Amino acid sequence: MSITRTLLTRQLPALAARTTTRSFSLAARRMAEGDAGATRSGGAAQGDAFTKREQASEDYYVRQQEKDKLAKLKQKIADQEAQLAKDREEAESMVKKP
Repeated sequence: MSITRTLLTRQLPALAARTTTRSFSLAARRMAEGDAGATRSGGAAQGDAFTKREQASEDYYVRQQEKDKLAKLKQKIADQEAQLAKDREEAESMVKKP
């Protein structure tokens, strides 16, 4: 019986040490979808270098996307005009045949 008692008394401080250092929070803190975190002091009007750089980067991305769309539309218009010219030539040749 004394061996069991000795083993328990040796393990008891180790168990107590583990439970006292344990954090009360078991789950990690998470943000909801769409949350941007804490608001900046001074509101949206005041921007630091990171905010300005981020806005410039977003503006650049949007401009690039619009530039690509415009180039694709111009190419599509050019292709359609070429097809229209080809169709007109074919129609004129059909009219001149008789």
